[in-house]
Amino acid sequence: MERPRIVFMGTPEFAVPSLKALFDIGEVVAVVTQPDKPKGRGQSLAISPVKACALERGVPVLQPVKLRTPPFSEELRQYAPDVCVVTAYGRILPKDLLELPRKGCVNVHASLLPRFRGAAPIQWAIAHGDAETGVSLMVMDEGLDTGPVLAEKRLPIAPDETSATLHEKLSGLGGELLRESLPAYLRDELRPVPQPSEGVVLAPIIKKEEGRLDFTRPAVELERRLRAFTPWPGAFTTLEGKLFKVHRAQVGEGRGEPGTVLSSGPQGLEVACGEGSLVLLEVQSEGKRVMGAGEFLSGRKLAPGSRPFGGEEG
Repeated sequence: MERPRIVFMGTPEFAVPSLKALFDIGEVVAVVTQPDKPKGRGQSLAISPVKACALERGVPVLQPVKLRTPPFSEELRQYAPDVCVVTAYGRILPKDLLELPRKGCVNVHASLLPRFRGAAPIQWAIAHGDAETGVSLMVMDEGLDTGPVLAEKRLPIAPDETSATLHEKLSGLGGELLRESLPAYLRDELRPVPQPSEGVVLAPIIKKEEGRLDFTRPAVELERRLRAFTPWPGAFTTLEGKLFKVHRAQVGEGRGEPGTVLSSGPQGLEVACGEGSLVLLEVQSEGKRVMGAGEFLSGRKLAPGSRPFGGEEG
């Protein structure tokens, strides 16, 4: 059998292992990625990690501003793809593009579908306290991550997992999934299975406000959200009107009015929550470096019984 002609669509670092896997599976005839974007203080144009990988291998790179007008599918037609593989491209594909390749478009999605359809499945899996997650390979349709599933690989979520560490693991797992399952699909040996109608959970895009620490919530939930939203937007509150970030924390057993300082010392800064308490271990005042709570408290006293945290800024 001839090596299949593959078009790859992806943008961030997460998608690079998927692209590298495809070089082993078939002939990558083109790579589609988001347009270059201004970055940094000088606002010079930066290329995506996927584009950088494609250029290293001498693969043509396409960067359409829009997919529908004019129809990008017409430009793609000249590459006569057998299949289009999509990993974290960042845009919804129109029907004409989905139907262009002989075997359609398949997507590597960072969750066990139908759980966590949408833009931020990695973060929400941690925030919800799931014990495991994984990657799914599905045949794309016009819905949001609603297509039938070809294969999946599972992965436990570690107790100290952040979205950054889980992102890296699932990125590599996506490449493994393609190596194991895409060739069988292209040989018609793998049949897509419709997603069940029950168990659907959406994973909407993360907004900055998600990182705000609301001490009326249970401590367990706040600790999960801190890990889920690391590195962005991070966990934060305000301390006497100024931004106060929390980089690491653990759940405690203290009780009190939510937001009240229960204890403060070398072991950490313990704050009462809606259920239990949150022990802040690494913190950062506005304009300052990250430091251990003990070091922070050596220069700033926060008396037990005080309620110094607010939620009005940040």
